[in-house]
Amino acid sequence: MKKSVYQIREFESFFSDECGREAPGYHALPRKTFDQLEAFLLSHSDSDADFTFGMKLSFRRGFGKIITVQNYVGIIMMDDGTVIEILPKIYSATDADPGAARTKRLLLDMLSTLRNAPYKNFQASHVDAAQTDLFEIFVRMFLDEIFPLVKRGLRCSYQSVTENAAFFRGKLLVPQQIQANFAHQERSYIQHDTFTPNRPENRILKAALFYLYRCSRSPKNRADIKTLLQAFSDVDASVNYVQDFAQCHSDRMTRDYDMALQWSRVFLEGKSFTSYSGSHLALVLLFPMEKLFESYIAFLLRRRLAGTSCLLSTQDTSYFLFDSPKPAFQLRPDLVIRRKSDGAVFVADTKWKLLDARKANFGISQADIYQMAIYQHKYQARNVTLLYPKYDFAPVSKPIAFSSADGLFVQVCFIDVLNAKQGVDDYVKMIL
Repeated sequence: MKKSVYQIREFESFFSDECGREAPGYHALPRKTFDQLEAFLLSHSDSDADFTFGMKLSFRRGFGKIITVQNYVGIIMMDDGTVIEILPKIYSATDADPGAARTKRLLLDMLSTLRNAPYKNFQASHVDAAQTDLFEIFVRMFLDEIFPLVKRGLRCSYQSVTENAAFFRGKLLVPQQIQANFAHQERSYIQHDTFTPNRPENRILKAALFYLYRCSRSPKNRADIKTLLQAFSDVDASVNYVQDFAQCHSDRMTRDYDMALQWSRVFLEGKSFTSYSGSHLALVLLFPMEKLFESYIAFLLRRRLAGTSCLLSTQDTSYFLFDSPKPAFQLRPDLVIRRKSDGAVFVADTKWKLLDARKANFGISQADIYQMAIYQHKYQARNVTLLYPKYDFAPVSKPIAFSSADGLFVQVCFIDVLNAKQGVDDYVKMIL
């Protein structure tokens, strides 16, 4: 059965195909799929707002009920195999409407910069983003982590085994021997240690492989999963993920498993969404664009500053807003650059928000400006900057800066996300 894949970009909306309308930014979903997504949102409307991943249910004349997505990107998979891809809203001076393949490749590049995440080892250039949906790309990332483990040999360990065997080894369990083998003296009820790959790490990986084999529709991925499962023939698939994950400990012998286990946690815990009342979601892999944008810019900035006299700190925790009676309200600017030659400090915050020259103060949040003013005061920063993505209505024709007579000065810069390296270079030249 061919898997249905629907694509949408941030700030666009889904509606049920029953209304029969079309409009830019609005995408039709089959009624059943729309109802399943709506049921998921409604069943969690009273819980943590972040749990609905930036999806908002509303009503629009001519379309009826619509579901708008914003600030999160990734995939949603229904239990019938339907996949919804949510891609970033990207604008570039060189390409006002980049295609889905280019946007998807950018998303993969951003994911690869996340620290302590299983995406960082993946090479986006190795996949055909135009022909492969995001779920199958994520499956491929996972498989690429497991193949080296199998090639080197699955980790084994000694485990105690109790069995009623036809041969003797280890220790005889006398009470059990009398009870079980009174009439079968040829057998021995024994306990012994065996060197086996049937350890928690391998059980989790096998469970993830079984799960993905059922979900994947890629012939290549399914064939590779079957190949990998042969290497796990002496391993039981995990049936208690929580218990097995708790027994996994990263050490010198199992450090190679870290990324594969992170992927397994993503897939197996994502699978738990099906347990919620009224939900038909089999897997949710969504990421906040605010964090992806911050991570991507930090990665490019760190690479740009390599070999210079500047040190970059991310999510810096050097200062609190108040010092007495005890430190309180810790400050966490996204990016802090310290120049070793003269001690100059430069602070920047990334904001995944769309500014608009038609709005008052370009739509810049008052809270964001207050935040930057505090950073300048606490860090005695020579320069504080807000970094926004470039957008077609953003005021990019001239620099934006706010200043006051007492020395407060906040700059606003725009990053062309499809050409972010150049944008980071321009920022570094401006401050240094």
